[in-house]
Amino acid sequence: MQSNKNIAVLGAGTMGHGIAQLYAMSGYQVILYDIDDAATQRGLVQIQTSLQHFADSGLIEKDTIQGILNNIQLTTSIQEAVSKASIITEAAPEILDLKYKLFQTIEAFASKDAIILSNTSSFAVEVLAQGIQHKNRFLITHFFNPAQIVPLVEIVANQESSPEIVSYIEHVMRVIGKEPVLLQKDKPGFIANRLQAALVREALHLLNEGVADAKSIDTAITAGPGFRWAFIGPLETADFGGLDIWRNVLNNLSPTLNNADKAPELLDSLVENQHLGIKTGGGIYDYPENSVSQKTVRRDRQFLLLNKLKKEF
Repeated sequence: MQSNKNIAVLGAGTMGHGIAQLYAMSGYQVILYDIDDAATQRGLVQIQTSLQHFADSGLIEKDTIQGILNNIQLTTSIQEAVSKASIITEAAPEILDLKYKLFQTIEAFASKDAIILSNTSSFAVEVLAQGIQHKNRFLITHFFNPAQIVPLVEIVANQESSPEIVSYIEHVMRVIGKEPVLLQKDKPGFIANRLQAALVREALHLLNEGVADAKSIDTAITAGPGFRWAFIGPLETADFGGLDIWRNVLNNLSPTLNNADKAPELLDSLVENQHLGIKTGGGIYDYPENSVSQKTVRRDRQFLLLNKLKKEF
C-alpha cells in the first residue's frame, strides 16, 4: 500500500476538489473524476485559486503551484480513475442509491487491494457498507469544508474493517496534513456535526426568541468560546474552568436549554422561502451577488491564517 501513491477522488465538487488538492500537495498522483469535462474543469479552477491563496498566506511557495497541479489528472472515466489507485475516495452527493451504484462500479474496476473511502457526512458506516463487497477495506473519512484547509478528518470503521487498514489511513491523513480522529462507535453525525448541531440549535433558538441579533450571537462564539476552541476543546476548557464550576453551570442551565427534536420553525420558514444562505443570496444574513465571492475568499484566507498559526503552535 505504501509504495502505491496513486489516488482516485470521485467527485470534483465542493468537497472532492479540496480532497484532491490535499493529496496532490503531499506528492500523491491524483486522478480527479466527475461526470463531464465541465465539472472536472470547475474543480481544477477551484484548486488553482485555492493554491494561490495558500501561496499568498505563506503556506506554500508560489513556485510549487505548477508542480502540485502536475500531480492532478482529470477524467470522466471511472475505470480510468480507479484501476490503478491504492486509495479511492468517494465524494458524491448524499444519495444512498447513488453511492451504492458508485461502489459497485468501483469494485468492478479497482484493484483487489484498493482501499475505498467515503466522505459521507450523514450515512452510518454500516449502512454504506451494505453496498460494499470487500468490507474489510472500506472506511469513512469525513473531511470538513473547505477540505483543503480545515484540519479535521473523522475516521469511522465498519465492523469488518481491517485494523491494519484503519491504522494506515490514520497515517495517510497525517501525511496530507490532517488531524484525524477515530470514532470508537458508529454514531449518526459522528462527533463534530453532533456538537455543531447542538450549538446551532441553541443559536437559532436565541435568535428566534429575540435574545440578540444574528451578528451578536455569532460574535459571542467567535470572540468567546470559539476563540478558545481553536486550541483547546470544550472538555479541556471545562478542566481549565473547574469541573465543580461546570457542574453548577450545567445544573443551572440545562433545564433552560432548547431540547427540540426537529429543526426550529425559523429555519423551516427560511428554507421554504428559498432563503438558503450564500447560494441563494440570503439566509440568516443577506449576501448581495457581488459579495459572495469576496466573502468566500475572505473566509478561506482567514482559515488559512489560523491553520498556519495552529501549525506553528
